[in-house]
Amino acid sequence: MEILTRAQAHRDGTSDEQLQRAVKRGELHRIAAGIYMRADHFRELDARARHRCAVMAAAETCGPGAIVSHASAAVMHGLDCGGLRLDTVHMTRSRPSGGRKGQTLHLHPAVVPPEEVVLIDGVATTSLARTFVDLARTTSFENAVVIGDCALRRGMRREDVDASLDHARGRLGMSRARVVAEFVEPGAESPGESISRVRMRDDGWPKPTLQHEIRHGGRFVGRVDFFWKEHGVVGEFDGMVKYRGDDPGRAVEREKLREDAIRDAGFEVFRWVWADLRDFERVRERFERACLRGAAR
Repeated sequence: MEILTRAQAHRDGTSDEQLQRAVKRGELHRIAAGIYMRADHFRELDARARHRCAVMAAAETCGPGAIVSHASAAVMHGLDCGGLRLDTVHMTRSRPSGGRKGQTLHLHPAVVPPEEVVLIDGVATTSLARTFVDLARTTSFENAVVIGDCALRRGMRREDVDASLDHARGRLGMSRARVVAEFVEPGAESPGESISRVRMRDDGWPKPTLQHEIRHGGRFVGRVDFFWKEHGVVGEFDGMVKYRGDDPGRAVEREKLREDAIRDAGFEVFRWVWADLRDFERVRERFERACLRGAAR
């Protein structure tokens, strides 16, 4: 994405009046004061890409010493953050006080050690671990688990999380952040699987094994989303991402054959989709029926 600053425009011989006329004609989109982008490019962007534009603009206007953080850092790292609000850019200045919160910019005051800062596209951004801990402190448990599971899949190390938790000791929300840090796992491969794990936890389910490999007669049958060995039950969340790019009919047939092979291996299978997350009791009923069938084998 190409962002045009007022200073760049002036260097190219474009005046403020010309910039304003371009905005009025719909040729340029004004992202922030003195920060522009071609309007046709901006219209093609999704919410995450538009937020990234706003982050780049804020980095220009806030100047040196401001570090992209919280939800904005999650966007910069490319993490799953569908449950986070993206109407405000979050930046942190490494100092103990002096923050401010405006309509489109939240400037946090907090000490950020050098090892918790990385450069993304030339912009200082909190590390994966620091980003996760900041969000685990300040957003819902569910959102934080989605972020944390994704960050682990992207290479976040447990020892870095421990160090960030230690650096943030005494800050608001640290008790919850530690609980989230204990709960997150890289085996949840999508936001839907992460949210499902949270619902299972809240509903008192036995803890599943994630991404378990099923083998039968020495042959690999499949890798399943959720596995309860003691109940002989497999759970599969169908987020449809796994079928993207496939012929729908062929994908469904292949999945049916895979499910039959899992049952032949001695396990009961139940499934749920995004719509079921709104009423998780239906998922629990399917799990209980699968457990009964498994016990009757």
